[in-house]
Amino acid sequence: MTSKKSGRKVIVTCAVTGGIHTPTMSPHLPVTADEIAEAAIGAADAGATVIHLHARDPQTGRPSQDPALFAKFLPRIKQSTDAVINLTSGGAPTMTVEERLRPAATFKPEVASLNMGSMNFGLFPMLGRYQDWKHDWEPAYLEASRDVVFKNTFKDIEYIVQTCSGNGTRFEFECYDTAHLYNLAHFLDRKLVTPPLFVQTVFGILGGIGPHPEDVLHMKRTADRLFGDQYVWSVLGAGRNQMPIAAQSLAMGGNVRVGLEDSLWSGPGRLAQSNAEQVKTIRKVIEGLSLEVATPAEARQLLALKGGDDVNF
Repeated sequence: MTSKKSGRKVIVTCAVTGGIHTPTMSPHLPVTADEIAEAAIGAADAGATVIHLHARDPQTGRPSQDPALFAKFLPRIKQSTDAVINLTSGGAPTMTVEERLRPAATFKPEVASLNMGSMNFGLFPMLGRYQDWKHDWEPAYLEASRDVVFKNTFKDIEYIVQTCSGNGTRFEFECYDTAHLYNLAHFLDRKLVTPPLFVQTVFGILGGIGPHPEDVLHMKRTADRLFGDQYVWSVLGAGRNQMPIAAQSLAMGGNVRVGLEDSLWSGPGRLAQSNAEQVKTIRKVIEGLSLEVATPAEARQLLALKGGDDVNF
């Protein structure tokens, strides 16, 4: 007896550097414009549908939202791949919302991330894993997360939505707990955001919901109840939770996010050599489930995006 493929297309987002990990943690973490561009293009070549981008100071590796840094890699990525480009509006928990939004406001991407609630964002447990730091800012940055609230008030969220509304930029709504789903429902009820909602549920950050399979089920059930058929569901798992949570999402009809922003690993005690390596790993899971990776064109249709030509880079 033969079986047909389901035909369901899976959006694979790759977040190539982020603002969580620091250079000491992995020699493979992209820092310079060349490294970020090469990581993004490599991930797209490996099959990533969407590339989620942060920038870093090329000398220190510290997270930066300076548009001049983004300008050094965005055109190269756009010229080298058709992947959907998604710019962070999260930046880092230590930044103001105005600072965080500068790249998305400047470059008017197809997609920008949007954090849907204030939260504790604990990175300090990583302090105990390393003794020798490449840069003085790294341990101080991690220690500061013990007493920093990642501020995303209703006013902040409205500011980001309203700033981007005239640009045609849509959002990757990052939801770290069930309250964030309810916050998103509030904005949907007010018609400040429009379907289809691209909902990225985040698991395993200290301060957000945990990484247990029941947590994943709870977030999915809540989103189903709040949004029905008006949303596209994706997941990311932090650290060692990345692949197990991605596999659960795939089995439940969802989409996935991988990349060195979320996890530096490719297996127990084994650092990922590249973002492309993680994309290739999740592709094996997708194809093993008789599913297919969505092309950028298919993702643009699923998410109702404006198109890669209608951006400011």
